Amino acid sequence: MAQPGFASRVNGLRGVYRISIWLGLGALAALGQAPWGLWPLTIAALALIIALFRQAPDMRRALLMGWVAGTGYFMLALSWIVEPFLVDVARHGWMAPFALIGLSAYLAFYWAAGFAVARALGGGSVALIVAFTVGESLRGYLFTGFPWAQIGHVWIDTPMLQWAAFAGPLGLIAVTWAAATALWHLVARRQVIGGGVLAGIAALYLTGALIAPATATATDAPKVRLVQPNAPQHEKWDPAMIPIFFDRQLEFSAAGDTRPDLIVWPETSIPVLLNNAEPALEAISDAAGEVPVVAGLQRLDGSQIYNSLVALGADGTVTSLYDKHHLVPFGEFVPFGNFMARFGIAGIAAQDGHGFSAGPRGRVIELGDIGKALPLICYESVFARDLRAAPERADFILLITNDAWFGKISGPYQHLAQARLRSVEQGLPMIRAANTGISAMIDPAGRITHSLPLGQAGWIDAPLPLPRPPTLYARIGDLPVLAVLLLILGGTVLRNRAQRPPR
Repeated sequence: MAQPGFASRVNGLRGVYRISIWLGLGALAALGQAPWGLWPLTIAALALIIALFRQAPDMRRALLMGWVAGTGYFMLALSWIVEPFLVDVARHGWMAPFALIGLSAYLAFYWAAGFAVARALGGGSVALIVAFTVGESLRGYLFTGFPWAQIGHVWIDTPMLQWAAFAGPLGLIAVTWAAATALWHLVARRQVIGGGVLAGIAALYLTGALIAPATATATDAPKVRLVQPNAPQHEKWDPAMIPIFFDRQLEFSAAGDTRPDLIVWPETSIPVLLNNAEPALEAISDAAGEVPVVAGLQRLDGSQIYNSLVALGADGTVTSLYDKHHLVPFGEFVPFGNFMARFGIAGIAAQDGHGFSAGPRGRVIELGDIGKALPLICYESVFARDLRAAPERADFILLITNDAWFGKISGPYQHLAQARLRSVEQGLPMIRAANTGISAMIDPAGRITHSLPLGQAGWIDAPLPLPRPPTLYARIGDLPVLAVLLLILGGTVLRNRAQRPPR
């Protein structure tokens, strides 16, 4: 770790060297994210950042340091964001670096704000933990939200994941910053309290495996077939390739000596609008036999277009319909487009067919004997709050996605990791069908019971695990964690004021 003089030496360096260290430490902290999973490096890097923050000479330095370190963190954690721009390099490739740097610099303001608030509240460890946890909560809400690569996600591949059933994603964030501040206390100040907090966090880590429920599957559990056509994004809408991918899915649906109870195709796997899809639906019904099918496609309603999921009965008729609610800003719609249309600014309003329109928030669909499904399409699995918006509890989560946009290095693995977190939070199994992978059956403890690897065409039949009873987080959400943190912060501020000598 670092000696007490580390921060003083760094703060004494010339600007460009100092900024390079801040940037590098932020990037080092990102190595705890999937697919790397080096969470000890995240804790160590954050502890060093805290050491620099504690010796920042003024608010301006603290703000700049937080912003630069945050930029470094997001540039590595979100490096997959360049992949969509490389699908058509000639037209969009030049935008890739601007998109990565711009998004990272914007998200880094949440880190800068966290340091600013902590500094305003006295710069103590509790203030830092609370400020960053509240800031990450806001990052999931403001401007439609983007909670991807939260610092607490570094625990997803560890036993600590199980505590998300009680405290949700914000609890994991608070634990991460608590571990980093405790490490700083232990090494830089050699305070016993740091060792005590780390021991407590180690106990949480070790007991996480003990509280994880065993994978429970009924003897007559439904068998679900996950279909993965492996359509690269640059070929997905190529007229010459569309029938190849569609026929591949028909072949996979019809394959096997035994029939599943449900077949699931990924997002936009039916290559025609629902309005014109009758021949395609009949072909799917013929291939599936008597087995119901869930698949993704697009549909028109007047001038509005929707990214949708349909459930098909044995005769190919649509028995359930779900329209994606949480759309990707600038990817699926332009923010405030409908509002701007009121003032005559045309060409960006979803209501006029420019981009997708959002469906109603919170749905549960019936899938016959298989049970009730909580449907999600792609990006929606990133938002814990969207799963809690359903009007009733489902038997399982049903996620269809097209991760071909995310490349092959980190994006698909991070998206899968967040899906595992959602299962633990809700205590529900998840059926996840992805166009290019990773398709998976996930149990309520976040374990992958069956999967198809990234970049491989194929199918797999997997039994659907049983759900757990509703978790504490499924019942109460994030508010209790935020309330506890704010109460602790308030007590700390009052105690510090009482200990100040009178003027």
